[in-house]
Amino acid sequence: MPDRKHILDQEVAAKKLQRMAYEIIENNLDEGSIILAGIPENGTVIAKNIQKMISEISSLKTELISISLDKRLPREVKLNKNLDFNDRVVIIIDDVVNSGKTLLYAVKPFLEFHPKKIQTLVLVERCHNNFPVQADYVGLSISTTLQEQIIVEVNGETITGAYLH
Repeated sequence: MPDRKHILDQEVAAKKLQRMAYEIIENNLDEGSIILAGIPENGTVIAKNIQKMISEISSLKTELISISLDKRLPREVKLNKNLDFNDRVVIIIDDVVNSGKTLLYAVKPFLEFHPKKIQTLVLVERCHNNFPVQADYVGLSISTTLQEQIIVEVNGETITGAYLH
């Protein structure tokens, strides 16, 4: 597509993910384990990459779950595993945050419990929040027009790039 502007390549995306993995470890040094909750499809790929990186550089244990919801109309939110989230750290992961709506709805199933903390991670943050959501871990923050979109591309379990169009 000729109208796409490249904002992240595979190498830079991997470095951003690694930096966020280190930040997660630093912010959760006293935790025995954390839960990484990916929003499909790309958020789950990012969560798997973060989980792998954390396991390579730390003894912090991670559990991976998936949050299913319709991003256009996220009324029904489901988790793929039934876990006890009481007194646990949950990190909700998505590829791009735009208005904050998806991340806000993704928190919903965890509110039935009493988690120790809920954090959010996104590879790319756009600056158009309509909801009271701020990502705790951000790979790249970029200002865009309301008409522009950011697409994160994956190949299997690898983030291959991100584009603005």
